[in-house]
Formats: sequence, structure tokens, C-alpha cells
Amino acid sequence: MATNRTFTMIKPDATAAGNTGKIIDRIIGAGFTIKAMKWTQLSKADAEAFYAVHAERPFYGELVEYMSSAPIVAAILEKDNAVADFRELIGATNPAEAAPGTIRAEFAESIAANAVHGSDSDENAAIEGAFYFNTRELA
Repeated sequence: MATNRTFTMIKPDATAAGNTGKIIDRIIGAGFTIKAMKWTQLSKADAEAFYAVHAERPFYGELVEYMSSAPIVAAILEKDNAVADFRELIGATNPAEAAPGTIRAEFAESIAANAVHGSDSDENAAIEGAFYFNTRELA
């Protein structure tokens, strides 16, 4: 059964480019409610822990460096069918393949610097959200 919450992160390329507000406006305009949000910067250890699932992949080191290079905005979003609807809103990982009007088509710089993260499943949304927010913050 699908849940009504998902996790997102506005990535360092988008925060550094000053696109945070524009991306948040797009998220709200698409009918999502922000249930929790924070501006933070990941330490290298935080990025290693969050992306541990990719530790054996060749891009892991670059990913950790990139994700700890500038602030991010982490958020819990709510809407019916949240995970699938948000994945549609952000578009394909490769911005060259992202549909027109998606967040990545408009704001991403590359496959690696793709502006925004969106959970790929209800289970991962819960895990990822719990990494950034404690239970009091998720009320």
C-alpha cells in the first residue's frame, strides 16, 4: 500500500545556484505539503552514511564529495501517491532525458548534479526521512 509521504533533498548544485526557492515553489505548486524541512550541510561522514548503499559503486567517492560540498535542503513531503507523483515531478536522473517542465529539466546541471533527490519507494522514503528528521520533527 502506497503511503502519502516521501523524502526529497535539494542538492548542492541547486542550493549553490540559488534555485532553492524556485524548486520549493514548484513542489508546493504540484500539490505537495511540506511536513518537515531543514537547511543543512552534510559532513563527509554523513554523506558516506546516507549513501552507504552505493559504497561499492565506482561513483561513490565523487558522490560523497559532491553531497558534502555545499548545503542541502532536506524535506518530508505529503500528498496522495507521494513517491510516484514526486518522481514524475522531478523527471529522469539525466536532465537531457527529463521531460519538459520537470524540475531536473529546468534546474539540473548534469546526471551527477541533478538538482534534487526523490525517494524511489515508500520504504526508502521512510528510511531516508528518518536519517534527517527525528520523530518530534515528523509530527
